[in-house]
Amino acid sequence: MSELRIAGVAPESIVDGPGFRFTVFTQGCPHNCEGCHNPDTHDFGGGEVVDTDTLWERIKKDILLSGVTLSGGEPFEQAGSLLDLARKIKGAGLELAAYSGYTFEQLLALGGDRLELLKLCNVLVDGRFILSQRSLMLRFRGSKNQRIIDVQRSLKEGKVVEMHDGRWQD
Repeated sequence: MSELRIAGVAPESIVDGPGFRFTVFTQGCPHNCEGCHNPDTHDFGGGEVVDTDTLWERIKKDILLSGVTLSGGEPFEQAGSLLDLARKIKGAGLELAAYSGYTFEQLLALGGDRLELLKLCNVLVDGRFILSQRSLMLRFRGSKNQRIIDVQRSLKEGKVVEMHDGRWQD
């Protein structure tokens, strides 16, 4: 069990990835993107503290879930706390996706727990939200600079491989 500071959860979200997803909105974000749709998640002292075992119990009870999405705030700021939960999610055969204001390349360079969490993800939507590049026509992302990355293929090939899975595409 690890303690995690969250802003909240969406138990059966359909907007944070394909299918029904359990979305965890982590609390705390250093990016402060102009126009962010979750500005209440920026304060590192806000939200509530929960234990990851409690979240896991909620996740595993829902047989309709196709995956879990880590959003925020910035989930990679609490990567150490999320590792045990992420391992359980993967062990249960659920897809794990994460949204991050960091790019894939930045997460690789940061290393440590952030890299370990990234290695457990199937999908990463990366990059800061840029208000001038906002588009309501994009699926599962807010601005044109953000990429939907196939994390496992990217790690294997040593370069960013964007998703070509129709479930994640526009």
